[in-house]
Amino acid sequence: MVVLDIHNLTVVADLFVICTGDNERQLRAISRTVIEATDKIGLDPRRTEGTAESGWLLIDYGDVVVHIFGDAERQFYRLEEVWAEAQTLLVIQ
Repeated sequence: MVVLDIHNLTVVADLFVICTGDNERQLRAISRTVIEATDKIGLDPRRTEGTAESGWLLIDYGDVVVHIFGDAERQFYRLEEVWAEAQTLLVIQ
């Protein structure tokens, strides 16, 4: 998982959270866990996009956008490279 601080680079969001699941089941579990955890603190997503079957899910909380990728999709979209100027706040391997 990587958290990028993009607030100085765009008005789209302040943070991107980028993580990877090994299969559809993990992608669904990660998505469900994020939504359940934020629901507990009263934070609902503005919108969600994608499916586990597609290998990419996006959960948009406004200031924070969570990207959940399959491995191939993460390599394809290369968000860490696209946003290389962003400050990396957290890396968990």
